[in-house]
Amino acid sequence: MSKLKKIVLGLLAFFILLMAMLTYFQEKLIFLPTKLPQDFNYAFEEDFEEFFLTNTDGARLNALHFKAKNPRGLILYFHGNAGDLSRWGEIASYFVSKQYDIIVMDYRTYGKSTGKLSERALYGDAQLFYDYAKKSHDEKDIILYGRSLGSAMATYLCSQNQPKKLILETPFYSLAEVAKERFPFLPVQSLMRYGFPSYRYMKDAKCPVFIFHGTDDGVVPYESGKRLFEYVPTETKYFFTIEGGGHNNLIEFDAYHEGIDFVLLTEKF
Repeated sequence: MSKLKKIVLGLLAFFILLMAMLTYFQEKLIFLPTKLPQDFNYAFEEDFEEFFLTNTDGARLNALHFKAKNPRGLILYFHGNAGDLSRWGEIASYFVSKQYDIIVMDYRTYGKSTGKLSERALYGDAQLFYDYAKKSHDEKDIILYGRSLGSAMATYLCSQNQPKKLILETPFYSLAEVAKERFPFLPVQSLMRYGFPSYRYMKDAKCPVFIFHGTDDGVVPYESGKRLFEYVPTETKYFFTIEGGGHNNLIEFDAYHEGIDFVLLTEKF
């Protein structure tokens, strides 16, 4: 066998291996949950209540409801792809200081939550919590907040409901697009079982939309967030560029805090 033929066959084998990994290990590449025992006790400085919701397929979903004094409204927060509520509760509780109630849930397989993962199931779970939120708050007082992976769920909900505002932190145009940038030589579109086409749902947004993205984001490119912003159909929309911001550190920048205060504390919207 010639040396060139060996190289070609080696490259072909590597290509096939990458395709197989993307196909069969896709969930492990996208979802990075950590587990919590069912008797785990959360501890936070803010007043909160732990609860569970059960979806029609039997999935039992764990959540935290942080409660502010004299709340301005409710933020339904959808977190990123790694960790569990012991971490995300700390992050979400930041908004209690802005006088908002916060509900944050763990996705299937995360923390204490159970159930089989699928894109459709995650959208259904998100709607389940939105319906729950409407039991205690008027829909006109509900704000959707999606961070990274959670931006897909928040944008989907925005297309199906009438929330007051949609806030996205480091969102993507679509997850398939991000994967294509990582693996430009693979037929990603045909391999992805989790496309999360946020741009498609953004077209149906009816409320003000606010996007925060860092210029140095090494996970979801800044350009992906900008491209999603182009699909916002509503007249009231803002894109906050965080110069030097990465994927997980926007809260370290004054520009982020100033933007959040502008979005949440002014009576303009």
